[in-house]
Amino acid sequence: MSVEAMRRRRLEPDARREQILSVAIRLFGSKPYAQVSTTDVARDAGVARGLVNHYFGTKKDLYLEVVRVMLTVPEVALEQLPQGDLAERADSIVGWFLDVVSRHSTSWLAAIGAGGMAGDADVDEVIAEAIDIAADGILRAVGMERRPPPALRGMARAYVGLAVYTAQEWLKRGVLTRDQVHALLAVSLVTMVERVFPQA
Repeated sequence: MSVEAMRRRRLEPDARREQILSVAIRLFGSKPYAQVSTTDVARDAGVARGLVNHYFGTKKDLYLEVVRVMLTVPEVALEQLPQGDLAERADSIVGWFLDVVSRHSTSWLAAIGAGGMAGDADVDEVIAEAIDIAADGILRAVGMERRPPPALRGMARAYVGLAVYTAQEWLKRGVLTRDQVHALLAVSLVTMVERVFPQA
């Protein structure tokens, strides 16, 4: 269904909230934080500005939700992983990550760069939280503990950092291909699980 058709018909609250969030993801992905207003989001979503405030609060609250959504691994991605061996699972989670960041590359790059809001305590907290969730998701994806010791979680966070910067080399700088990124991340994850994580 087109955005225009969604504008014209009455949506359930969850669907309307998702529609507004989708518009916000697109706008914050294409412009710096300072250049996007809740009025812009409301106009493009075809709703009153008050509705944006009703669902998300302030502009900053809306932006924080955009960053959270763009950087957090959803539960469904982990549930859909194959039950194969470590290499298959690593290959699958890396493939899922690359699909997401390439499909939403502009918005993802803006979110990981904090959209001009780097250094803001709330934005930094959301990014750190998303990295923690991603690290826990990586550990679950490779069959490791749900409550990892600090050293293991730190290693998993380091892998997330590798994934983020490697994806930037592909999407932002254009010096790596998707296949090169996939190979680097999948092989690194298997190696870390087999040879590095046990040290934690």
